[in-house]
Amino acid sequence: MTSFFVHDRGICETQDVGDGSRIWAFAHVLPGAKLGANCNICDGVFIENDVVVGDNVTVKCGVQLWDGVRLGDNVFVGPNATFTNDRFPRSKKYPEKFSVTTCEDGASIGANATILPGLTIGRNAMVGAGAVVTKDVPPNAIVVGNPAEIVGYQTETPPAAARHSASGLKADETVTELATGCALWRLPHFADLRGELAPLEFAQNLPFVPQRSFIVYDVPTAKVRGEHAHHACHQFLIAAHGQLSVVVDNGRVREEVVLDQPGLGLHIPPMVWGIQYKFRADTALLVFASLPYDAGDYIRDYSSFLQAVDAASA
Repeated sequence: MTSFFVHDRGICETQDVGDGSRIWAFAHVLPGAKLGANCNICDGVFIENDVVVGDNVTVKCGVQLWDGVRLGDNVFVGPNATFTNDRFPRSKKYPEKFSVTTCEDGASIGANATILPGLTIGRNAMVGAGAVVTKDVPPNAIVVGNPAEIVGYQTETPPAAARHSASGLKADETVTELATGCALWRLPHFADLRGELAPLEFAQNLPFVPQRSFIVYDVPTAKVRGEHAHHACHQFLIAAHGQLSVVVDNGRVREEVVLDQPGLGLHIPPMVWGIQYKFRADTALLVFASLPYDAGDYIRDYSSFLQAVDAASA
């Protein structure tokens, strides 16, 4: 007796299906496919041989999972979302190996979205309905449009409550601690008829004495920078000109900060994942670092970062 359900009008040719999964009418699963436990494969879904589906996955009506598709645990695929596995398809001409397209744990694909071959949709990312995804989507990102662009990041609390800017700081506070362990610093700022001045004395106005600095500028609006954490290095970010948003994530809490004036700085301590996006065309981001450049101090993979956070708290 099987431990999964197949509708009378469904076809399931594989026995590699986890407990509690349901395969509904007119769905067709080929013999090489692997499905996890408690999945819901809705009407009219087609799943090829070289497909791996994790646990607790929902695949809505009208979806085809072609060879090379990998869905992690708790993935949602909306109605008529389209996966592809060949960048240059020709009738009856097949590549030696189909591209592998991966949706990591917790990702959601909206209805009628199209995912180009060989891409990775990051952990807990959200692809909006009708989006055409042409590049990898970072973990927790929200993307919409054609081509898909990042418009926000998932936060643990509603976006309005999780976003911080200079307007939200109390007038008498020099330093405002955030839930992630980061902090917003109000910096010296003077203005008169001759213009404006934002001086910095490192030992007095910063949480550390920098050993390195650099400027990020001329960033296309749609581009994302950062996407890393440090083992030991502290960072201090200032929008010397223009505006950008910074997402900070300590592995437990995620917040967004708007930097839009030289009189506001963001301190990012070690072991906090940082992402910079929503750059205005005229933005110049000034970054101070507590240590000289060391490639080994960077954590550039979000899953590795979460593992390091768990290890540190064990």
